[in-house]
Amino acid sequence: MIIWLNGAFGVGKTTTARELTTILPDSRLFDAEQVGYMLWHVLGKPREFQDLPPWRGLVVETARQVLDYVGGTLVVTQTVLEKPYWREIRTGLTQAGIPLRHFVLHTDHNTLVERIQNDTDPEGADARGWRLDHLEDYDQALLWLREEAELIDTTRIPAPIVAKLVMAMALEG
Repeated sequence: MIIWLNGAFGVGKTTTARELTTILPDSRLFDAEQVGYMLWHVLGKPREFQDLPPWRGLVVETARQVLDYVGGTLVVTQTVLEKPYWREIRTGLTQAGIPLRHFVLHTDHNTLVERIQNDTDPEGADARGWRLDHLEDYDQALLWLREEAELIDTTRIPAPIVAKLVMAMALEG
């Protein structure tokens, strides 16, 4: 199974995923950005690695092979805001026979800005400006994301509780 955590940059996907993999047996964190970094090395750095068609196919194939090898559940933390890209990934996972639960972690605008500005993780602090610059992209994508995923409002819920909620919802279906 794949549990895909989508949402705005800085909403808490990685923090939630780390919590989730500690409580969900046989689960592993799969950072799809690493596939993008590999492609940058080979193909050069585009504006966004998701714009590279091989990224989408390789994310699906890598997930399939990892699950074939170790089984269990992969928890993917990746913001995908382009509907055609998401549908390509979803279709690939479905065709590979991989059960998929897609969640969008969401919070109100002010809370999101506060989380981004107060992120003390060095990687998060380095990405602060980039995350803030992409808030409008998320707002626009939210229209279709609501149809493609299960939305979880994380505004007043700490990551450990969000992780438990994701786990319960993923295991019920």
